[in-house]
Amino acid sequence: MSEQHKSTTHFGYQTVNADEKEQMVASVFHSVAAKYDVMNDLMSFGIHRLWKRFTIDCSGVRPGHKVLDLAGGTGDLTAKFSRMVGDQGQVVLADINDSMLKVGRDKLRNKGLGSNIAYVQANAEALPFPDNHFDLITIAFGLRNVTNKDKALASMQRVLKPGGRLLVLEFSKPQHEIMSKLYDFYSFNVLPKMGALVAQDSESYQYLAESIRMHPDQETLKHMMEEAGLEQVEYFNLTDGVVALHRGFKF
Repeated sequence: MSEQHKSTTHFGYQTVNADEKEQMVASVFHSVAAKYDVMNDLMSFGIHRLWKRFTIDCSGVRPGHKVLDLAGGTGDLTAKFSRMVGDQGQVVLADINDSMLKVGRDKLRNKGLGSNIAYVQANAEALPFPDNHFDLITIAFGLRNVTNKDKALASMQRVLKPGGRLLVLEFSKPQHEIMSKLYDFYSFNVLPKMGALVAQDSESYQYLAESIRMHPDQETLKHMMEEAGLEQVEYFNLTDGVVALHRGFKF
């Protein structure tokens, strides 16, 4: 009797069984968690801070709001949202990876934050929250690591309140050929070497570079968000489309 067919997906440029990807991605982020913030600054020359600031500017967050920072990692966005929503609001820092969640929790507590922050280990494809719960959901540099992106977007749409918005900040496709070539050279020649030097881990950063190339481009992701039930979806290219911020609303 033949083995039952298993669905496959991408892990970087590799084709793997879909039920194996989650654990493979987990291994990457267990490996990089301790050096994640340092590497973010080095990899992006600090520009990731500007990308995140633009995301916050597009968030519409007000005092009393409930915010889900999904795949929130080490908590950069959570820290800002915690101050914005105030004592009457709440921010949930959620990540599938417990190593990343612990780093984020320790960092935020060291900043004196925490009274309005909850920490939840959660899979984006099956969010453990009620329907119509959050005013805002952000997922920054996390969607490309999700096995079933359509399922995850539908799950996010479900837990958004009517009138709420989803912000997806993710690496995308450069708009001009010169930038694309420079970006490719940097990603596949410089980035793994930097990972080896700083984090003693070149393979994880090779995967990160490959996962960026396999992620849907701007128009494809826009369509996926619309298919998940989000409306007025638009995107903003940042750094020539190296990164894009997608915004959609639930009505």
